[in-house]
Amino acid sequence: AAARGKDHVAGIVAKSVGRGHMSQRQADDLLALVEPGTDYGALAEAQMVIEAVFEDRGVKAEAMVKAAPALTDDCVIGSNTSTLPISSLAEAVSNPERFIGVHFFSPVDRMQLVEIIIGKHTSQETLARAMDYVTKLRKTPIVVNDSRGFYTSRCFGTYVDEGLELLTEGVAPAIIDNLGRALSMPRGPLELSDDVAIDLIHKVSLAASTDLGDAHEARPHHALVAELVRQGRLGRKAGKGFYEYPPGEPKRIWRGLGELAPVRVATTDPALVAQVKARLLYRQAIEAARCFEEGVVTDPRDADVGAILGWGFSPWTGGPLSLIDSIGTAEFVRRCTELARTCGSRFEPCAMLSEMARNGGGFYRSTLQMIAA
Repeated sequence: AAARGKDHVAGIVAKSVGRGHMSQRQADDLLALVEPGTDYGALAEAQMVIEAVFEDRGVKAEAMVKAAPALTDDCVIGSNTSTLPISSLAEAVSNPERFIGVHFFSPVDRMQLVEIIIGKHTSQETLARAMDYVTKLRKTPIVVNDSRGFYTSRCFGTYVDEGLELLTEGVAPAIIDNLGRALSMPRGPLELSDDVAIDLIHKVSLAASTDLGDAHEARPHHALVAELVRQGRLGRKAGKGFYEYPPGEPKRIWRGLGELAPVRVATTDPALVAQVKARLLYRQAIEAARCFEEGVVTDPRDADVGAILGWGFSPWTGGPLSLIDSIGTAEFVRRCTELARTCGSRFEPCAMLSEMARNGGGFYRSTLQMIAA
């Protein structure tokens, strides 16, 4: 598996050589830095290690425990987790002050954002070293505080979830994905589910259910995702998911999907188009506002840059918090309150948004006022 990883890197480098972005000598020098292997002793001189194993707390803990004897006392330990709380993962190491989240986005060679997550015990030195590392990779870091899903995965997940909600309500898959792309999102929600991997979405849901217990709300689409996993429809990597991927042909929506999620809305009108777009877009913006309220992200600029670079949030908006400011907080709260009435409590504005609406405040206006004070 490690050798296949290096082969993947070699393929990316070969494309760069073919496009004239680097010489063959540069490519050879870069590939010489990649040393696949299974010996944890090879980490003995490392200043920083990053685990990027499966999104499973037990598997991650096992990898870190096996690596620990080889690491120096001042080695920074990073986790590429996209959802699991950093403070809980840090329990597997003896020096949690050296532990930090370093969340890359797929495909790593093209995505510019890295989300750095501070755990309960993460030291400022560890944060500084992680920031230096990301800067040396010529990527853009944003710093967020620890929580389930952090910032980017938590908000991105609402886009996928809302698309799946629409599917279980009977909206045709093509309508959902076409309107997602019409918002300038990089993919429709169902396409993205296939790209991310349906079994990963299922594992994240199971982990949330285990950690949150009764506080975890079971939604109709959870059962749909579980059934797809049971049938081995794991997404693009398996060649089948919400879509089919016939060799040499364009992908197409799986014909059997209608048996699991019967279509009741097969045509659109302007009102439906407007509502579906609002649901897909506003659900993400509401979650971004909640993250700001909870202190997961503390700078609206990090929130907006992270959204656009991290999961491709509609760039024309300037980001989710800029979107709320441009609509006007009072009007945004009014629209979301109406969506909450018709679609469910997930659209209810948080207390901070309601307060901003009453006071005529906005995210950037509030931030400038705090800086001035």
